[in-house]
Amino acid sequence: MGNLEGESRRVKPDGDLEGENRRVKSDRELKEENQGAKLDMGLLEIGEGQEKVGKGIVRAVCVSDVRGVEKHAVPEGHFLVDFGIEGDAHGGSWHRQVSLLSYDKVLAFNQKGADVGDGAFGENLVVEGIDFSALPVGTRLAAGTVILEMTQIGKECHSHCAIYQRMGECIMPREGVFAKVIKGGIIRPGDKMEVSAPILERPFTAAVIVLSDKGASGERKDESGLKAKKMLEGAGYQVEELLLLPDEPKLLKVQLIRLADSRQVDLVLTSGGTGFSLRDQTPEATLAVAERNAPGIAEYIRYRSMELTSRAMLGRGVSVIRKKTLIVNLPGSPKAVEESLGFILEPLEHGLKILRGSASECARRQLTDKIGWEN
Repeated sequence: MGNLEGESRRVKPDGDLEGENRRVKSDRELKEENQGAKLDMGLLEIGEGQEKVGKGIVRAVCVSDVRGVEKHAVPEGHFLVDFGIEGDAHGGSWHRQVSLLSYDKVLAFNQKGADVGDGAFGENLVVEGIDFSALPVGTRLAAGTVILEMTQIGKECHSHCAIYQRMGECIMPREGVFAKVIKGGIIRPGDKMEVSAPILERPFTAAVIVLSDKGASGERKDESGLKAKKMLEGAGYQVEELLLLPDEPKLLKVQLIRLADSRQVDLVLTSGGTGFSLRDQTPEATLAVAERNAPGIAEYIRYRSMELTSRAMLGRGVSVIRKKTLIVNLPGSPKAVEESLGFILEPLEHGLKILRGSASECARRQLTDKIGWEN
């Protein structure tokens, strides 16, 4: 989770939040020894309330001291809490501290003629026997003395790497995952890795997106997003991201999809862009990414707001569901954000529990089916 203290993060016009290119050496061979190694794992203590759903074995630990280049294999990695791997350029207090990729996916890619080695995709850990892209965010991974928690599935690639240029595809954007370090220690090649399902009673996660042309250009300080963040945290939510975007529907759609599909947050609140101005396109962008409608929330905001001002009838905000994420449009002013969120914050918890409960059970069955392992 990035540092959210005191300010919102502005988003680049292309929708990327970090953006990095990777150079790939093509003359290294993927290690294929020990493919049939048995994954005879003892049970690792990961945490109460977590069901163990799979296991694998670490095939490589990789680091790089600069960004934008492929990583190289090392004998062991020293994992630091809320940082990542000591000496790795991607370490830091954010949600993408450690990247992981399935050894099996790399092997299948190499059988197409890719001829890439460990770390070629920028991954820190190459693990056999685990299909990471099938796991939900919140999954915990234990190896050696280290515990990781998954924070993101995949990564959008805006500038295609050398592997893509040569092969016409790259598996990292769809198969790679990212994690943060919960417990530090050492991981070495050959260590067993155990997968545990997310804790059901963990705090809800949220993201806040403020739509403001002046705010995004630096002409106006964001107060609405900070107000929403403070209220969410006061209610026990873990606010993963606070973003400041111009009133551009395409950019908003990119971020809504990323937050729902890759980061898998429970709740996304938007602020602004719900009026009658031609630039106000937040409801249209939200509906464009929606999979199910949840109109009662937006209707209730308008109903309660009209007790305060009749102009509330002019609000066009919507509330929808994408996968397991609830998305709610709030007005733009700090006062209206405080009022609107105050109306819905308490009853939202029940809806989010329903979304999370069904997601957790389905995820558990999916993990068992895809990984092919049960207790």
